[in-house]
Amino acid sequence: MEEKAVIYTSDMVQALVAEAEGVEVAYYKPYERTGKIRIEQMLTEDTMSLHLKEGTKPYAKRGKPGGVRIEYIEDDVMSTEDVEKIITEILDAARYEGDAFVEFSGHGASVVQIRDMRIAITRPPLSDGIEVTVVRPIVKLTLDDYNLSDKLKERIAKKMEGLLIAGPPGSGKSTFAASIAEFLLKERNATVKTLESPRDLQVAPEITQYGPMDGSFAKTADILLLVRPDYTVFDEVRKTRDFEVFTDMRLAGIGMIGVVHASDPIDAVQRFMSRLELGMVPHVIDTIVFIRAGKIEKVYELSMTVRVPTGMTEADLARPLVEVRNFENGNLEYEIYSYGEENVVIPIKAEKPSAIRRLAEAAIKAEVSRFDRHADVEIVGEDKVIVRVDNEVMPRIIGKEGKTIKDLEARLGISIDALPHVPTMGKEVPCEYKESGAYLIFDFPKIFIGKTANFYILDRLLFSATIGKKAQIRLEKNTEVGQDAFSALAKGRLKVFV
Repeated sequence: MEEKAVIYTSDMVQALVAEAEGVEVAYYKPYERTGKIRIEQMLTEDTMSLHLKEGTKPYAKRGKPGGVRIEYIEDDVMSTEDVEKIITEILDAARYEGDAFVEFSGHGASVVQIRDMRIAITRPPLSDGIEVTVVRPIVKLTLDDYNLSDKLKERIAKKMEGLLIAGPPGSGKSTFAASIAEFLLKERNATVKTLESPRDLQVAPEITQYGPMDGSFAKTADILLLVRPDYTVFDEVRKTRDFEVFTDMRLAGIGMIGVVHASDPIDAVQRFMSRLELGMVPHVIDTIVFIRAGKIEKVYELSMTVRVPTGMTEADLARPLVEVRNFENGNLEYEIYSYGEENVVIPIKAEKPSAIRRLAEAAIKAEVSRFDRHADVEIVGEDKVIVRVDNEVMPRIIGKEGKTIKDLEARLGISIDALPHVPTMGKEVPCEYKESGAYLIFDFPKIFIGKTANFYILDRLLFSATIGKKAQIRLEKNTEVGQDAFSALAKGRLKVFV
């Protein structure tokens, strides 16, 4: 005997059409919430996700990140009819309830958001059977719950511009992102928005949650640039276009917090490397927080510099490179630079200096201390050392036509590279600027002629230069530094210290 087709619906028009076609209507009445729908009855306080599929026993993942266990909800396998009834309840709730909506609906798949529940529905041919997966957050934390160091708190509160939150699936990345969003809203009085698909971050109602417009985050980003948020949380950055949107918004001056899947913190950097020029990476992301099992496992900071890579000794091998340092202790852990036609990521192993090495550094420092008692000495090879001194000391240690440093090298029997210290901010000074052809020209009071001026965008050093005989510094506008300086001037963010 041939089985009669059955339709499950609460839509009267659909039901009448089905009956006219000889299809049995099994769920026919106007939608009315009489209590918890079935998936809600399966949830407990510690349920992270529900997994329902025809022909299998329904089960749930319960517990917190780092201590998740699987528990079967029922002993009997679910029939197709059981799963279809649950789907009908879900779609009816999405249609009629105010705190629910269909985020996506396509061939073989739908994504529905009901309050804090993100529900994915798949059907053949996309999946090999009808399946319903319900995911929801079970904890809502504040930054104080993460026991952040004072240094990291200060970074988030004052200096954060491009933050990347990385970790494996289910590690608590979105929960941490939501806690940062609410911290910025309440503690910094910042305007915060989110980019999500689906929109399931648990944040305060003052934080507007945006989805993709016509399936495109790029179109949503155009709207956000008109809204002018101080910070935007992008949950999650996956596709190449997502990385491009994140980059465009960050370079437009918006503070960005991105969430990415990664099994290791350096993997998060590599995902950007494949989509950006290497020199742009530190301008887009300056901090990486790696989370595993709900806890912060590692924090990195990124910066750009020009020097000889670790392990190389020849001065002509100097190149631009990205330093990836441990945020808490400042130790260099990775270097990223171009080698041939490829960008390479090189792990740096911290080695404890030997007693002989320490003695050699002490002997060299004793020699150079007569030029600068605060000089730093770094041995970079068997016959090479880098000496860092104050800018004003550089002419003395080099000497006329390099005679002084050559004599020093002959006496110590080692090659010496003399470099200036990383400049401190010093004292803020007034200066005026004007445009002249392809240049920005900064005019200083004449008392500063010959001094080194340090240009900062807020607290970030942009560049340093010596004030010339005309009490001026000229900067090409079409360079990357020139464009950054021009943009900062327009926003009133450029400061000069001498």
